[in-house]
Amino acid sequence: MIDALGRPGRVLLLGGTSEIGLAILAALPLSSDTEVLLAGRDGKRLAELGSSLPCPVRILYYDATAVESHQAFADEVFAGGDVDIAVSAAGILVPQSELDRDPLLAATLVDTNFTGHVSTLLAVAGHMRAQGHGALVVLSSVAAVRPRRANFVYGAAKAGLDAFAQGLADSLRGSGVRLMLVRPGFVVGRMTAGMAPAPLATTPEAVAAAVADGLVAGAGTVWVPGRLALLAVLMRLVPRPLWRRLSR
Repeated sequence: MIDALGRPGRVLLLGGTSEIGLAILAALPLSSDTEVLLAGRDGKRLAELGSSLPCPVRILYYDATAVESHQAFADEVFAGGDVDIAVSAAGILVPQSELDRDPLLAATLVDTNFTGHVSTLLAVAGHMRAQGHGALVVLSSVAAVRPRRANFVYGAAKAGLDAFAQGLADSLRGSGVRLMLVRPGFVVGRMTAGMAPAPLATTPEAVAAAVADGLVAGAGTVWVPGRLALLAVLMRLVPRPLWRRLSR
């Protein structure tokens, strides 16, 4: 349970090697008694990353694309106690040119960035409903607003996740569980290394700070930076012939 100082008792990070996800953990008011569950495929890397956290860490195997395992995964997590915050941060970014040549890789991207979130979040939300409290943090993207030809598979996956998260948030009303949807712009970091930053680019640390503030404020949606909310409105108004000409 969240203590009197706002510190969570247990936190689950899905996609435990995520740069943004780890930054969120660093921004949360964790206590020395908070248990952090780092879930991902690379156990050695997760253990290395977990050793830098100032609290107990448990490493769990989690594959976002193994949808048949997600209910059992959630059952295992909650068998150890209530989870106060779950951050859904699993994701990959692959250039559209590679996806054009490899449809199977495109399907893997969609499974990682969308389908896996659906099966996992439904399982986790079910347990949070049963415990009567909890917060889900779902990392969407400004790319969800209107997919562009330069990264339309990634944008489509994020658009699906964004729509699902909004529906899940509505379904959780009155349950004691809430969902916060996070829509960052271009994040300068490991995943975007070598790419020229887009306008209103941000950092993992800025996203994390916005998430921490949003959780305290009870926000339903967080844009990072905040000015992206206005840009998103303008993006929807651009005529399609002009939109398809955008290079990125």
